[in-house]
Amino acid sequence: MAWRNHSAITEFLLTGLSDDPLIEALLFTLFLGIYLLTMTGNLTMLLVIGVDSHLHTPMYFFLSNLSFLDLCFSSVTIPKLLKDLLSERKSISVEGCLAQVFFVFITAGTEAFLLSMMAYDRYVAICHPLLYGQIMSDELCLKLVLLSWGLASLSSVVIVLLAVNLDFCEAYTIHHYMCELPSLFPLSCSDVSINVDILICTILLHGLGTFLPVFLSYARIVSTILSMKSTTGRSKAFNTCSSHLVAVVLFFGSGLVRYLVPTSGSSLDLLSSLQYSAVTPMLNPLIYSLKNKEVKAAVRRTLGKCLHCLE
Repeated sequence: MAWRNHSAITEFLLTGLSDDPLIEALLFTLFLGIYLLTMTGNLTMLLVIGVDSHLHTPMYFFLSNLSFLDLCFSSVTIPKLLKDLLSERKSISVEGCLAQVFFVFITAGTEAFLLSMMAYDRYVAICHPLLYGQIMSDELCLKLVLLSWGLASLSSVVIVLLAVNLDFCEAYTIHHYMCELPSLFPLSCSDVSINVDILICTILLHGLGTFLPVFLSYARIVSTILSMKSTTGRSKAFNTCSSHLVAVVLFFGSGLVRYLVPTSGSSLDLLSSLQYSAVTPMLNPLIYSLKNKEVKAAVRRTLGKCLHCLE
């Protein structure tokens, strides 16, 4: 471990979300509920999409992968947060901190690429409906998902290398509830200017590489919707992509704020991290199911099958 060679520090202390026992108890209840809702909602989506043949389409293939990512993403951060809310001393080893930095970025990075791929899927569905089945083949969908994981893994390795080469001398208190690279930079006694520049470049490339396809796809989608003469057609087309658009705004908004705005140790840092790591994974299943008639019908069919098996 490179940190062992550069620093005598073996662990970091986390300030967490509060040091008031009563507030911590309330927060524990809140985030336990959020985690259980996240697990239940995303596992339900995976189950329903997996067993219902009506949902074996490219759109729901991407959605099932999004649900899997949200399960992984929330499990990287929330269990540790719950443990710390019940502990007086909130600590994490350097190995654990490095692992959390890596897994936070690989899951969040893959989700960003996947949301970008889903925007392309919506573009093809609305702008080229007659060619949808031909363009969005099973082979292409699988390649797009694998590409998402591959590109995010590459970015995550770069991020971890930035963390590994940091020197830590005396400061070891992270003013956060989890390990993120922006929170580690202020603690380092090394010159982190190059590291910060590389991080910003990596995030900008990652952000532009994922957000630009979303922007271009929706520019074409909006143009196509506005050219439709039928009000019913416009409404149907808008409903087709509205859930995805909400998910994109929630995820990209909080993620870019966290990694591009300088770390100040303020409540904004905590809120932006909580938004994309805890709240968004919980909301995604609701966003994609509340206004989706196909998902509602599939849930009813699946429940009906389950109840029939229990009789």
